[in-house]
Amino acid sequence: MKKNIFLIIVAAAFISLSFAPISITAVQAKTINLSYSIFFPATHGQCKAGINWAREVEKRTNGRVTITVFPGGTLTKANQCYDGVVKGISDLGMSCFAYTRGRFPVMEAIDLPHGYPNGQVATHVANGFYAVMTPAELNDVKVLYIHAHGPGLLHTKTPVQNLKELKGMKIRSTGLSAKVTKALGGVPVAMPQGATYEALQKGVVEGTFTPIETLKGWKQAEVIKYTTNCTGVGYTTAMFVVMNLKKWNSLPKDIQKIIEDTSTEWVDVHGAVWDNGDIKGREYTLSLGNKIIQLSNDENNRWKAAVQPIINGYIEAAEKKNLPGDKAVDEVKKLIENYSQTYVQ
Repeated sequence: MKKNIFLIIVAAAFISLSFAPISITAVQAKTINLSYSIFFPATHGQCKAGINWAREVEKRTNGRVTITVFPGGTLTKANQCYDGVVKGISDLGMSCFAYTRGRFPVMEAIDLPHGYPNGQVATHVANGFYAVMTPAELNDVKVLYIHAHGPGLLHTKTPVQNLKELKGMKIRSTGLSAKVTKALGGVPVAMPQGATYEALQKGVVEGTFTPIETLKGWKQAEVIKYTTNCTGVGYTTAMFVVMNLKKWNSLPKDIQKIIEDTSTEWVDVHGAVWDNGDIKGREYTLSLGNKIIQLSNDENNRWKAAVQPIINGYIEAAEKKNLPGDKAVDEVKKLIENYSQTYVQ
């Protein structure tokens, strides 16, 4: 009897030991590890918003998803981020459409100098535009959401109060903002934000077209002296948050829903961060003794007239490629008007 009991205990222990590793392996297999490449530096508010999105997804999936964030372009550079997602170098990526000019011809309509009032409007316009237009140029990824900064303004080392003073100045500008610079008489110099501080410091460029938040977010207030508040030509730069399509399709449906729901909520988060960043950027540059120049109404209208051919040119070029240029511009204008009723005080 005692011998039988002993054999039963030994057998039970053997079974327990045999199945324990299988159980642990099964739990481990349920954990989905994702990599996320963000071009913003870790200290930037938009990078922090992206990191908070990742942590929220982890929380809502009860740890079934873990996301490792690589800020500052350490995994893929800003202009390589999108292709990095397509090729699976990273599972997720955040960067600017404008860093690969010509790659996203329909989405370029968002970046035109429409006179955006703030980041919330620009961000909601960008998402609303994608939802309506669903351009084929983004079919090779899963678009989670888009965000966009407040009005791009001119920041320079010497004062610019009119178009005459801007003529011939070398201005850092990217994507369609380069066309804005040229239309206003400046000389566009393409480079990502990460290279702008040093370029301004060394005199490679004399100014930059960018939202005022970068004066603190990227510390550029330290190397400029003036901001021209040219709101009439306020453009934006749309930024994607996308996922590798194969990876997305491999996710369980409930996890896909959690990621989509979280992404929808983060549209407002990023819009608010952009607007808060603009406020802090303005405060920061003034605290350093820099000046903000207000254009007269007449001068503002001259700047608007100078950039109108850019919008017209976009429409014409798009139509030649059988793309809906006129529809795209009209949709952006309609969305700006609609969202301004909610997000402009």
